[in-house]
Amino acid sequence: MNVFLSYGITWMERESLKGLRIEMDILFSFIHTLLISLVELLYLFGVIMAVGVVLGILERYSNSFLIRAFGPRGVLFTAWIGTPIHEIGHLIQCFIWGHRVTRVKLLQFNSPTGILGFVEHQYNRKSWYQQAGNFFIGLGPIFSGIGSLILSMYLLVPETYKAFVKEIQLHVTLEKIDFTFLRIISGAILAISKNLFTLENLINPLFWIFLIVGISISSHIALSKADIEGAAKGLLTIYFILVLFNVFTAVFKLNSYGMIVKIAELNAYVLAFSSIALFFSVVALVVSMLLFIIKKQIC
Repeated sequence: MNVFLSYGITWMERESLKGLRIEMDILFSFIHTLLISLVELLYLFGVIMAVGVVLGILERYSNSFLIRAFGPRGVLFTAWIGTPIHEIGHLIQCFIWGHRVTRVKLLQFNSPTGILGFVEHQYNRKSWYQQAGNFFIGLGPIFSGIGSLILSMYLLVPETYKAFVKEIQLHVTLEKIDFTFLRIISGAILAISKNLFTLENLINPLFWIFLIVGISISSHIALSKADIEGAAKGLLTIYFILVLFNVFTAVFKLNSYGMIVKIAELNAYVLAFSSIALFFSVVALVVSMLLFIIKKQIC
């Protein structure tokens, strides 16, 4: 009796393994696409989101000192300038992203809820463009706040503005953002402080107007809870769009990561211009702290 032993695999088993390998390759490719899209999202918007977090922390402490010194209405010292600029930031982004604005209050002092201003808007949930716009609408006050600070500097203390722009031109380059962001921020803030608190400015009434405007804007530039929630919805849509974009570029063998990184290099300029908001947020914190200490000593 002859016995034949076979240690190979059948054709059906080979095909099954082949199919399994294909499924695993697809799964790993999809996971890779999700991770790459997340990294690209951070490259594109990580800097501005980090700036928003820092501004929020500084504003929270600054306003807490004002409230402890003067009560809940203490924030009104800065709200008359800062709140309209904050809400205008939302409003402009609503128009850009096609949202329908239903109600606007740039400033209100007697709201029972304590809300100083608001922009109510509606959008088409079937439109990816309008859904993605929620992110930029939520971050609108950061854009309008930084823009207003730069415009105020240009109009009221032009010499400081020139020094600030010169610093950016000399030291900000389109390069990968790693630890160089510390050099960018510190250099820009140093240029502002060195050229702002000069003898010539101290005797110039426009300098003091700029100082009041800067403190007021920076005290209300951070995002509210509702702003953050709205921005998060838009960010999720942007992430989904990035995933689809990466699938498309993978099919046509394009370097999507390289494209995104090139665009993200503009974050160097975002950091540089954000430095003015960070600078005035620190100034606002110091001033509010001093007012609290003085009030405490008097009382």
